[in-house]
Amino acid sequence: MAIIQQIIFIAALAAVAWLIYRRVGIIGKTIRLGKDEDRTDQSARRLSIMMRVAFGQKKMFDRLLIGFLHFAVYAGFILINIEILEIILDGVLGTHRVFAGPLGFFYRLLIGFFELLALGVLISCSIFLIRRSILKVERFQPARHREMNGWPQLDGKLILVFEIVLMIAILSMNAADSALQDLGSAHYPLAGDFLISQWLKPLFAGWSEGALIAYERVAWWIHILGIFVFSVYLTYSKHLHIALAFPNTYFSRLELKGEMKNMPEITQEVKIMLGLETQAGDASVPERFGAKDVADLSWKNLMDAYSCTECGRCTAACPANLTGKKLSPRKIMMDTRDRLEEVGRNMLANKGEFVNDNKSLLGDYILEEEILACTTCNACVQECPVLINPLDIILQLRRHKVMDEAQAPGSWNMMFQNLDTNQAPWKFSPSDRFNWASAVTDSGPESNSTAS
Repeated sequence: MAIIQQIIFIAALAAVAWLIYRRVGIIGKTIRLGKDEDRTDQSARRLSIMMRVAFGQKKMFDRLLIGFLHFAVYAGFILINIEILEIILDGVLGTHRVFAGPLGFFYRLLIGFFELLALGVLISCSIFLIRRSILKVERFQPARHREMNGWPQLDGKLILVFEIVLMIAILSMNAADSALQDLGSAHYPLAGDFLISQWLKPLFAGWSEGALIAYERVAWWIHILGIFVFSVYLTYSKHLHIALAFPNTYFSRLELKGEMKNMPEITQEVKIMLGLETQAGDASVPERFGAKDVADLSWKNLMDAYSCTECGRCTAACPANLTGKKLSPRKIMMDTRDRLEEVGRNMLANKGEFVNDNKSLLGDYILEEEILACTTCNACVQECPVLINPLDIILQLRRHKVMDEAQAPGSWNMMFQNLDTNQAPWKFSPSDRFNWASAVTDSGPESNSTAS
């Protein structure tokens, strides 16, 4: 029986490893579809940002209670998984608690610490589930935010239920294990009672040894197979940010948020017009201004899309969304990821090459009305807990619409014309620009003396 369990475990482990490898490969290929962008400068500063924002969860603590709850889940996920090493070794070698003997009393302390984290995860996930399902926090509700309809709403709840089940499995497994130790059952080495699970032992009072072994084994398999399934599921879910938050914050933009990047081709043209540069012999016109599809964006934009947590903080802070406009920065990121997923499936079906499907990010996923509503205030950029920049994608899509397709609102075209002819957004001659100052100067003192 033990040999059969080992074979099943090794097969499951190999299948999970292959599925994750395959999925990570697809994600990597789709991210590399983006344009090159150098984000390797100031490595010390970038490392500091990553440690504070990704590892230290700095921006989550803008809301203190939620920050502590999220940190409990995050720390639990990272640290409890250290125990997975022992479970994997037990599964492969056919042993039970392989580290209990070598670590001695320290093993009991270590498992107690893991159980404390598991309790924190259990409580935090329960509170988060209540917030989504009973308190109905507004930014998670599909009635107000259309991007949360269907799978995104279910995904957020499903992962919380998943983690709750896993934590219950590990705590009850340890309690049954302790009860079996008390009975002196073979294959269950004496490790003592553990910090949290010892309080669950009364639930197993009066159980026979066979029933305890059956429960412990079932809980063990639920926990490890649950971890395996979660590991694969994570790569398809918004919870991919657990892994991508680190590189995403490391490669985040270091410039001031309000600084917009000029298009090099346009900057060169302006300099040539002003006589600041001469026409280069090998100068070429870009295939496209701005971005129409994901391949026109940078690789960092695409990594942003995969890193999105769908928390909705960006949308909750967006003035356009708050005033009833269709724009939702969260939807921009989710649409970009959905398009990337479609591109990935296309590549998978065509031996790693993308075959034109006559679709694009702008038009088929993101509407013109959405990108035109943006005020470029940077509220979404400021709010994101993993330093995603939805504004950069919006600007590039908008540039394509205006510069490549020559489709801009009438009021914008009037402003562009005024800038071209008058060097100002207003429709009057540059020579008249300071007439208002003269009028104020002329009327001020005389008006005061007349009034007196």
